Amino acid sequence: MNVKIGIIGTGVVGTAVGVVLNQKGYEITGAYDIKAESTDQLVERIGCTPHTSPQEVSRSADILFITTNDAAIGKVVDTLADSGAFYDGQVVVHMSGAQSSEILDPAKDFGARVLSVHPLQSFANVDGAIKNLPGSVFSIEGDKDAYDVGVGIVEALDGEYFFIDRKAKPLYHAGACVVSNYLVTLIDFGLKLLESTGIPRSAGIRALLPLIQGTVNNIQNVGIPRALTGPIARGDLSTILKHLDCLEEMAPELMKLYSWLGFYTTQIAVEKGTIDNSAMEEFQRVFRRELTRAVPAS
Repeated sequence: MNVKIGIIGTGVVGTAVGVVLNQKGYEITGAYDIKAESTDQLVERIGCTPHTSPQEVSRSADILFITTNDAAIGKVVDTLADSGAFYDGQVVVHMSGAQSSEILDPAKDFGARVLSVHPLQSFANVDGAIKNLPGSVFSIEGDKDAYDVGVGIVEALDGEYFFIDRKAKPLYHAGACVVSNYLVTLIDFGLKLLESTGIPRSAGIRALLPLIQGTVNNIQNVGIPRALTGPIARGDLSTILKHLDCLEEMAPELMKLYSWLGFYTTQIAVEKGTIDNSAMEEFQRVFRRELTRAVPAS
């Protein structure tokens, strides 16, 4: 494969992309990271050339990945633009979920095209990223005449893709944060409720993991809203009232979060068809009452 790829920023994502694309036959012409040890980890894995500046990497690459942390992307772009290191026909790519391709626009003054290619995936470390990156779903956003390059990258990673508009990128990223980051928050919330009953945290997480995995399997197999179970889906207001009474006594500081989640869940139960609008309104009156009460001291 004659396409030459350069990577600026060889942390978890940059290293994983370099390793996987190298396995797929792309030529990684060079890598650079402000931390030499980060550059070395990619060089040691695939034998690419370590460069001493981002400009050298850019000038060597048909497709330039800027996979630094989000805060550094703009600084790298400005540095490359100030030194004329972009060129006509080059494609410049970042993989940030929060940033749109707009941050790469200075490269367009030199005839380059820009793309954001973001994997909807969570990467804890390099080995995990190398394993999980293939098969992920990606958003592609940026110059439409470079979409074919983005699609080629995703297909090389054995992934799926969809296109989004630049202006929608923050809301897209918010959705991803809710599902990934706030899932951790939600599980922590459940653990705190169990801890309030005297169950040790370590025992709580062991007890909840099969439930979490079963719920994810249900979402995969039957989708949302059909995967919704529990008292709200059954129209069981008496159980919710018992929850609230016990929360007030044993964990009053958690009542508002519980009520907000319950309020939202009533709408999903209506979509599932297991409760009607009248039942939803009855649930919501109860939750609204809790949400308008003064927050108790923790």
